[in-house]
Amino acid sequence: EMCIRDRYQRRVRGLNRPRTMQAAGGLPSMLKHGATHSEGVQDAIIRNLEACEALTNITRTSLGPNGMNKLVQNHIGKTYVTSDCATMLAQMDVQHPAAKMLRLAAEMQEQEVGDGTNFVCTFGGEILNKAQKLLRMGLKPIEITNGYSMAAKKSLELLNATTFEPVKDVWDEAEVGALMRTVMSSKNVDESLSDWVAKACISSNPKSGRFAVGNVRVATILGSGMADTFMVSGLATVRTSNSRTSIKSVKDAKVGVFVNPLDVDNTDSKGHVLMKNADDLKSYNKSEEEYMEKQVKEIADSGVNVCVFGGKCSDLALHYLERYGQMVITTSSKFELRRICDVVHATSQMRAGPVKASEIGVAECVSEIEYGETTVMNFQIAQGEASAMSTIVVRASSRNLLDDAERAINDGVNVYRQLCRDPRLCPGGGATEIALARKIVEYADTIPGLEQYAIRCFGEAFEIIVGSLANNSGRLATDVVADLYAAHSAGKTTVGVNTTMESSETTADMAEIGCWDCLATKATALQLLVNTAVDILRVDTIIMARQAGGPKMKGPNKNWDKDPIFG
Repeated sequence: EMCIRDRYQRRVRGLNRPRTMQAAGGLPSMLKHGATHSEGVQDAIIRNLEACEALTNITRTSLGPNGMNKLVQNHIGKTYVTSDCATMLAQMDVQHPAAKMLRLAAEMQEQEVGDGTNFVCTFGGEILNKAQKLLRMGLKPIEITNGYSMAAKKSLELLNATTFEPVKDVWDEAEVGALMRTVMSSKNVDESLSDWVAKACISSNPKSGRFAVGNVRVATILGSGMADTFMVSGLATVRTSNSRTSIKSVKDAKVGVFVNPLDVDNTDSKGHVLMKNADDLKSYNKSEEEYMEKQVKEIADSGVNVCVFGGKCSDLALHYLERYGQMVITTSSKFELRRICDVVHATSQMRAGPVKASEIGVAECVSEIEYGETTVMNFQIAQGEASAMSTIVVRASSRNLLDDAERAINDGVNVYRQLCRDPRLCPGGGATEIALARKIVEYADTIPGLEQYAIRCFGEAFEIIVGSLANNSGRLATDVVADLYAAHSAGKTTVGVNTTMESSETTADMAEIGCWDCLATKATALQLLVNTAVDILRVDTIIMARQAGGPKMKGPNKNWDKDPIFG
């Protein structure tokens, strides 16, 4: 009886013992302690859509020329004050996997085109918000994704069917400057900066049409104001040393570029020199000087008067370089050496010595110029010559403004690259979005299945762009959307939101004021955001492994070093 009673008690104790995660079975049994998972429409899909909606609510207030700035402090404590959507998303360190997918789509838009990142984030979040309402109405995710794919395909067909006049000449400053003003109007920069970007892009665009983004460089110098920004036809760099000799400027420069530093070579192994008298010591020192003078003389006899070295020069080398009238510049960056070779059309030399005439670079002027407390080395080529590179020297009163200007210039240069590939344009200011909204809603009425609800929501989502532009301009979004629908119904397809604060009119003709966007910007954005939205809507299970990491940061809790799972 005692054995039976003990066996029964052990069995009861075993049944009452709490089951561990491994003993529970199912998905948790396959994961480590601390892993989380959610599944189903409510727990997985709706949560993803809510995270994307929260991200959209942050970025939509920065859309357009009257958008607000955001102050973001990243994980290392650096502060950014910007209205650029790509910069905000990159520094926010988004952790939610679905919101991170939307951020990656905006980053890809930045790399592909350079403009339209806020359009991707705002419109992408809106169609996901519409999908959330469709799910609560009873539609299945596959029906929504099919409808969105059909609507995106129809939108691209409508965009490609537009007959607006493209850019006739990508070397025309007036046409390119008007487009750059539209692209850079939403950035926190001076309006004159768009003209400098247009001039720099055109001057560094070869007639073959093979424009590269690296052809336009940016040099940021703290001080003065952004209105004092200017362009150098060539390369202006702050990543090299000042002139190491007394010669600070050379006109009609013949540039020799040497990869290695100029110094007396040291042997790899130890050596012994036996000197029997004072004459041996004098001749030994004199041999080094003669060898160095021979190298410098060979460089000077080749016709070179500006030497660029990829390392330091010894005092002995500088002595002879000064004697032979050489301007000496040193840099430790191999990328800067490559840019100097590109702009002066020189061939880099592996060793100091005579240089062939065909390998010597040519520049109109190489000079050392001081702006405030910053010294800039200018490699300027002749005016009217097809430059391999142009540099925009940006002046501003704070480092934040300089960073914003540099990002805006990079966006403008990327747009010009896209313009060289596809010169087609479409009206800005929300005119294209309202036209697509009307056509997509009409297209939805021709679809018999449940996909028509998703297609209609996709078309209505275009109104978020118009509404955000109106709200940021201090206007009532519903009134502006209604006015635009009425104007487009009357055949005025280029009418968009009037973002001029001083005007009382809610709408304006984009063709008259010269507000145009690249058609490729809209097309690429639609493809990226629809692919992202479809991927997010097809997720029915979220599995997040336990975060890996070492020792935790000390916190206010006295048990800060204890593991939350194991104690």
